[in-house]
This record gives sequence, C-alpha cells and structure tokens, in this order.
Amino acid sequence: FNLENVSGNISAANISLVDENGTVVSSVSNIIKGSGWQKYNAVFTPSKTIEKAKLQITFTGNGVVNMDMISLFPQDTWKGRKGGLRKDLVQKLYDLQPGFLRFPGGCIVEGRTLAERYQWKKTIGKVEDRENLINKWNNGFAHRLTPDYWQSFGLGFFEYFQLAEDLGAEPLPILSCGMACQFNTAELVKMEDLDPYVQDALDLIEFANGDSHTKWGKIRAQMGHPQPFNMKFIGVGNEQWGADYIERYKVFEKAIHTKYPDIKIVSGSGPSPDGEFFDYGWKELKQLNAQIVDEHYYNSPEWFMKNAGRYDKYDRSGPKVFAGEYAAQSVGVVKPDNKNNWLTALSEAAFMTGLERNADVVTMTSYAPLFAHADGWQWTPDLIWFNNLKSYATPNYYVQKLFSNNKGTEVLKITDHRKPVTGQDQLYATAVKDADSKETIIKLVNTDAKSKSVTINPENISLGKKLTKITLTAPQLSTENSFENEPIQPKEEMSVVKKGKLTIEIPAQSLVILKIN
Repeated sequence: FNLENVSGNISAANISLVDENGTVVSSVSNIIKGSGWQKYNAVFTPSKTIEKAKLQITFTGNGVVNMDMISLFPQDTWKGRKGGLRKDLVQKLYDLQPGFLRFPGGCIVEGRTLAERYQWKKTIGKVEDRENLINKWNNGFAHRLTPDYWQSFGLGFFEYFQLAEDLGAEPLPILSCGMACQFNTAELVKMEDLDPYVQDALDLIEFANGDSHTKWGKIRAQMGHPQPFNMKFIGVGNEQWGADYIERYKVFEKAIHTKYPDIKIVSGSGPSPDGEFFDYGWKELKQLNAQIVDEHYYNSPEWFMKNAGRYDKYDRSGPKVFAGEYAAQSVGVVKPDNKNNWLTALSEAAFMTGLERNADVVTMTSYAPLFAHADGWQWTPDLIWFNNLKSYATPNYYVQKLFSNNKGTEVLKITDHRKPVTGQDQLYATAVKDADSKETIIKLVNTDAKSKSVTINPENISLGKKLTKITLTAPQLSTENSFENEPIQPKEEMSVVKKGKLTIEIPAQSLVILKIN
C-alpha cells in the first residue's frame, strides 16, 4: 500500500486479515517514517484458510493520513510474478493451448460513455499511478447491480501482453473507435476529433513492437520487457455497427496500414449473426477488402446445431472470419439463469465442427466470456468459474480444450455419401491431419438420444494400428460441473485396430475424438 503521513503523531500502520466474524487471523505492523508518499509492503502468514477474509488497516496514534493503491496478493502467483495472476486460473488458460488472447474484452472497450471508455495508455506504467475508472458493468444489468464495481487497472495492457506471451498466444488488443456502447449512450466522436483515437492505435503498435529507442517502446522496456511483443493483430471497435462504424473504420484502416502494412486489422459485423446491421456491415467491409471480420453469436443450443454448415458457402476470396464471441444460452440471451450444462457444450461442439471444416475462412474462434467469479458475475454462461479459493472447468471448457488440443495442421475432407457431414442424422464430424504428431484426428459429435455405429473408410490415408479414443459425455443434457465435482470430463482409452475400415460406436449425446497414427 501507499501512504502519506499528513499531520499528527501516527507512528504505525497495523495491517490485519480478519475472518467473517471480525476475528484477526494474521497481523503485521509497519512503522511509518518520513513525510510525503511512501510505499509499504507487508507479508502475512495466516494460520488458517478463510474463504471470505477482509483486509483491515488501523493506526497507532492520532492524525491524518492519505492512502492509495492498497492491494493484496498471494506470494505464489503464475510464473512467480509480484502482483501477478492466480496460478490455478492461468493454468486453465495455458491448458487450452490458445492461439491468441483477445483483450481487454468486449463492451468494456467502449464504455457506457466515451469518457468511460477503456484507454490503454492509462493502464501502463507504475501500478499506483494508473487512474481508476468505473466499470461499465457496475449497473449494466438490473439482475446484478454492483455500484462499487471499479477498475484499478492493476491488470493493464502490459500485463495482458505479458500473459499472451506466457500462454504462447498471439496478443489481440481491441481499441475504441470513437463510439461508446451502442446499447447504452451510443455517444460518437465527431470525425474531425477522431485523430487522438487513431493515434492511440498507432502508439499501441509502437508500444508492442517498437524498439527501446522509440517513445512507446522505451516505456515498454522500462516496464521490464526490452524485447518487442511482436504483435500481429489489432481490433478496431468491439461490436459496433452501422454507417458511423464504417466511416470511422476507414480512417483507422488507412492510418494503420500506411504506417504498419503488415498488421492485420480485425473489424466487426455488429452484435448479431444475421439481420440488417450484419448484412450492411459485411457488404461494406467486403468492398473495403477488410482482412478479418469479427462475428458474435449468443444463441440457443438449437441454433448452434442448426448452423453447423454456416460457413460452407462463405466466399473463399472475401474477408476471413473471426468467431470472436459465442456461447449457447440455455434459457436466453442475457438471462441470469443460463447454465453451463451439457446441452450447451454439446451444441457448441456440433457447431465447432463447422468452424474447423471451414478453417480456410474461419481463421480464429473464441468462446466468451472467459471467467466468472461465483459471487461477482453479471453474465452467464462463462467458460471458467472461480471463487476466492478454487476454480472449476465447465463442460464447455472441455469441448474447447479437446478441439484446441487436437486442431492438427491441415483439414481433411470427410463425407457421407459424398456430402460434407453437417448434421445429417444428428451426426457432425470433422477430420484433420497433424504433421507434427503424425496422426489423423477425427472429431465426431452425436446429438441424438441414441448411440450410433460409424464406419470410417480412409481413402488416401494409410492408418496405423494405434487408436486413442477420447469421449466427452454426461448422464443427462442438464448435467453441470461445479466446485464440488466435475462429472463431465474427457475419458481416454487406447486400442489396436485392424488395417482398413474402422467401425466406432459413438455414444448418445457425446463428443468423441479419434487419434490414429
């Protein structure tokens, strides 16, 4: 914590951890010396574990003190970074083997008003000097009002870049394009006042990629990362729509590509996967030769199963697609009762076979949102749930992990009676070759209430004898994982197969991954 002794005879700050009843669990005293702002550190060694402890600070003496940036962290963080991230949470991300990290999130980028937008330059430098800001979600939803929900930016853009590097993932920062959230105020920056927003994008590229002699590259080096982050992507806006967005996107695109022609720009098609805004956005972005268009869809499990063939007919010569936010909603969009049950995960698996089959068009995909605190969420469902002590993975997480850990290096054609398998007879499938592991990997999703026997006939591939079969299923479609237990987890079995055809039993309502050398 930072403290300024203003007046009086205050001689010590006494810092304690107290339990739910106010009983002190652990206590440390710091002698206060000198005037002006001072930084004080204290280390607790608690005698027991309390899930909802509080930090309490009292003083010896009388007087006036100012305090700022009071922050409590475990000593044992991810990669041992001081003031770093929780190990169990980052480990779950690492285990997904993500290709990229999109940050700082979705609508948080825009802010309810332009003054409340996310400004990356205010999130770097010394943690205690970063300006705090009200969080857009503090009263975004009537079902979870949190008026005291602020952002301290202890986790800022430098830390996001560092996290992406730790995960072996490409950083994908999303920046404000001068439009506040269109679901809130829809406040717009005038076109003649857009320059600072565009400059923020150019300066961010320099911060990420510039050498330590550049203005922003020097700041990155001073923060402890002299080497560039080698950022390849940048997003202009979150899920803006309409003519106002296209007009602003053009300015950003010209400025970025004039100075940094190799940076790939992610643009947006709005908040829905169809409709007037979506059609308009795609028509305009296609004419502008946009590189990657971000599509968002929160929809029913039925929609996801029905749309597994969504990208089969997309223009192969047009912009690439980024499926940037998607999750099946068990009750309805923005409903607090949405569950991370097996039905939602199974329907996403069915849909993802279509994403993988069309990897020549769909270049990036990410489930959203990523994390939710058991006592501090606004939106459901979410990929990973955590409380103050532990975390658990949802069935949706295991679907993402199985696809990501088995993505292969090249998509193979898989057909049934010469047609792509896009949900005929409630069966979905995709296949890849992995040049690194020398395996053929087949993903099969059965959404039927009955099991199915499937024969796989390899036409141009010589399959080996070793077969790994990974099955993800659940007792019921309504089954969920929880802090207490995770009944829905992948089960792996090995077997030896005869040469030639392969006959496999696909259990009812399951995702099966076959890996053959």
